Amino acid sequence: MITSHDQYLKFSATDVIDETLAFHAKGNYIIHKATQHVSALHQIPSNELNALAGKELQLNTLLNKNCHSLLKLAPLAPDHFLNRNNSCERFTERPLHFNTVQSLLAPLLVKTGSTYKRGYPSGGALYPIEVFCINLSNKIEGWPTNSNVLHLLASSKTFECHSPDINHQLLSQTITPLNDCIGSPSLALIFCIYLPKALFKYRHRGYRLSLMEAGSMYMLIDLRCKELNLDSRPWSGFTDHQITKHLNLNPTLFLPACIQLIG
Repeated sequence: MITSHDQYLKFSATDVIDETLAFHAKGNYIIHKATQHVSALHQIPSNELNALAGKELQLNTLLNKNCHSLLKLAPLAPDHFLNRNNSCERFTERPLHFNTVQSLLAPLLVKTGSTYKRGYPSGGALYPIEVFCINLSNKIEGWPTNSNVLHLLASSKTFECHSPDINHQLLSQTITPLNDCIGSPSLALIFCIYLPKALFKYRHRGYRLSLMEAGSMYMLIDLRCKELNLDSRPWSGFTDHQITKHLNLNPTLFLPACIQLIG
C-alpha cells in the first residue's frame, strides 16, 4: 500500500524538523571548483592521518597480555558469503545492464509472504529512507525510461520515474565532482532520509534510526554486489543541497544520507 508523502507531514512537529535540519547541516560541506583552492576539511598532516586510520581503540591498557591469547577470535573464511569485497578504489568502465540493477535491489524489497517487512531492520517499521537509482552518464544498457532517475517502491516491487526534467549531466557531476581518480561507476544509489516519515513517531531519535537504516541498506547492497560480481563503494563526497536541487527534491524534507557507487 502506497501512502502519500504529505500524510506524514500532518503528524510531524515543525520544531523537531527544524532542529534536526540544523543538526544535519553541521555535517554538510561544499564541494565546488570555485572554492576548492581556499577550502579544506581539516589541517591534519597526511602522515598523522595515515598513522590514525584503520586502528583499533584499546580502553584497558592494563590488561594482562596473556589474557589476550585466551580471548582470540577467528575471522571469516575468505570464501564465506558474508566476507565482503573491499570497497572499489577505481571503477573500470564496463557494460552494466538494467536487468542487473533490478537483481541488485532485491534485498531492499518487501519480503515474500509479508505485507511490509523488508530485508533490513527498521525502527517501528517506518522505513524513512528513499532510494533513488541514477544511470550515471547513460552507461547502463536497457535503461527503460527517458528519465535517468528511478525511485524505488519497495512494497510495490517496482520503480517510479522521477522528474523527467532533471538535468542529468549536472546531477552526475554533482555525485562525483572533481574525482577522476575513482574511474567510471555506472550506477549511483542515493539513500535519502524523508524527515516527516523519520521523525513523526520517534521525534529526534528517528534521525538516529534513519542513519542506522541507511547503513544496513548499503551493507546489504555491498554483499549483493559481491554475489553479482560488481564493484561497490559508499560515497560521501557530495554537497547535500546540490543533490536535492538536481533531484528536484525539497531540501527541508529530504536529506541525502549516503551515496553508493556501483560498476
